[in-house]
Amino acid sequence: MSNLNDLIRRLGGLDARQAEWLHLLVGDWQILSDLAFADLVLWVPDGEGFTAVSHCRPSTGSTVHHDDVVGRHIPEGRRAMLEETMASGQIRRSDEPRWTGSYAVREDLVPVVFEGQPIAVLSREANLGTARSQSRLERNYHGAADDLCAMITRGEFPSTSVPGYRRGMPRVGDGMVRLDPDGDVTYASPNALSCFHRLGVQGNMNGRNLAQAVSDIIEPHSLVDETLPVVLMGRAAWLTEVESYGVSLTLRAQPITEHGQRRGAILLVRDVSEVRRRERELLTKDATIREIHHRVKNNLQTVAALLRLQARRSSSDETREALGEAMRRVATIATVHETLSQTIDETVDFDNVFVRVLRLAADVASPGDHPTTKVIGSFGFVGADVATSLSVVLMELVSNAVEHGYDGQGGEIEIEARRDDCDLTVYVRDSGSGVTDAGPGTGLGTQIVRTLVQGELRGTISWNPREPQGTEVMVHVHLCNRATTDGE
Repeated sequence: MSNLNDLIRRLGGLDARQAEWLHLLVGDWQILSDLAFADLVLWVPDGEGFTAVSHCRPSTGSTVHHDDVVGRHIPEGRRAMLEETMASGQIRRSDEPRWTGSYAVREDLVPVVFEGQPIAVLSREANLGTARSQSRLERNYHGAADDLCAMITRGEFPSTSVPGYRRGMPRVGDGMVRLDPDGDVTYASPNALSCFHRLGVQGNMNGRNLAQAVSDIIEPHSLVDETLPVVLMGRAAWLTEVESYGVSLTLRAQPITEHGQRRGAILLVRDVSEVRRRERELLTKDATIREIHHRVKNNLQTVAALLRLQARRSSSDETREALGEAMRRVATIATVHETLSQTIDETVDFDNVFVRVLRLAADVASPGDHPTTKVIGSFGFVGADVATSLSVVLMELVSNAVEHGYDGQGGEIEIEARRDDCDLTVYVRDSGSGVTDAGPGTGLGTQIVRTLVQGELRGTISWNPREPQGTEVMVHVHLCNRATTDGE
């Protein structure tokens, strides 16, 4: 199915600014659909009639079109009415209902005007099959919808300052308030009354200045959004939030204007207290997790410092070497925890971690010319459990290549990472003395590598000779569904 932009471009006849105006209308017409209890269909001239380029269903009532109408041409019997609507620039209200299947539809046609010129027609279609009593709520909803439709015919709706979508953004069903030009309440829906009562505004709200009523109950010394008075007075189509004593309300204003003069406003309100409470809980948990990683990193760095101190005081070369290797392994794990302490996610950019791992591995280089390292490809983001084990594995492999593959001679070590969605394959290549016929050896480093790859990473590892000399170590890890696999 084509989207709005594709359909407008294909139909032609509208310039870029006119097309952008229709995008703004479609982006903000849910409020009109909900107030009118009606489907909205946007019809654009196509040279032979009109084509439906967008469709909106109400969340407050039954829909008229159960099937998608976008891309359809206007039936020939309705074409003349749309042409007359564009020519007159006035709203055309149907005298008789139009029957669709087993129920009647009341259709109003609204010309969409941009800079004084009608560029499209908005069809407002209400399902009369589900009759409603003319309650005070419905009368106010319809009155607000009529005001917005009149603004469309004058090119005053939508507003170019309409807020973008934000989590918790209110809709008509959440609560609606009508304001007069002075910001006094002329009507508040039951849901809106409930929201403001929870905030602390008690009693009847009709006739009260909303901005004054809210400012009277705001918690002392609390932070207040600077846009709050403007929204509560209905002076701009902005979105704001107010909080007092643990209750949070999101407020969105839509001014009602007539030839540039403000005649009142529609205010939508939603209680987002539970949403904000959960967000604060998540932020607290994230901060706690980061602090834990930070403390683990500090403790591991302390252990590494103690191992380094002990190695310096040892008179045995073998002991100093063993303690040095242990120190580097602990420091490698600390590097991962340091990275995790700086992010809210339990994933790390392993390319950044590996740069520091290489620096640690270079510390084992024997006196003489140090081999150079070359990194090809990208590791991407990996989970914390993978990052810790993988960093230790690669540190051991690179250290082994530096220490045993070159024996103090210059050379190059190549590390290549190949990431294919969930599969990560890493090659560590050197051109040193190479593996022997007996294999990679049975030292502690090799045992650590095998245990981590096969046990912790659930992966595979292999050592292969290179031509004319050297070794290639391949590590393969599957990164997806690890939680399920580990749970088993």
